[in-house]
Amino acid sequence: MTKSNVPRAALAGLVGTAAMTMLMLLAPKMGMPPMNIAAMLGSVMGGSVVVGWAAHIMIGIVLALSYALLFATRIPGAPAVRGAIFSLLPWLMAQLVVMPLMGMGLFSGSMLAAGGSLMGHLVFGVVVGQIYGVPGEYAASERRAHA
Repeated sequence: MTKSNVPRAALAGLVGTAAMTMLMLLAPKMGMPPMNIAAMLGSVMGGSVVVGWAAHIMIGIVLALSYALLFATRIPGAPAVRGAIFSLLPWLMAQLVVMPLMGMGLFSGSMLAAGGSLMGHLVFGVVVGQIYGVPGEYAASERRAHA
């Protein structure tokens, strides 16, 4: 059984969330609708944008931990490809469950918004996959470092 690297996964989630957030903030400059996830999350969590940002960051870390613990060894391909494939799952959950619960409708109410969300999730997944790497290589690299 391959051992998961929880600190690396948490770091991957943090960096992946930062990359996704940058894309989200640049969305209007690319002709896409604004994607203010912190405001959306905050609106359902008492109205605080600060709480929304904290939730956004924590969700990213939890998703990366889920990737590391449940999916990283089950998805084929290079690390970035594994992460991208994994990112389709949270994207679908967001589009089919979360957005309708927030009043946005299925697939964010528009294909343009759903496409922007897909781009953000793919960026997140690629970054998480690349930073997390290939499970099983950790032990080998640690052995080489201590030899």
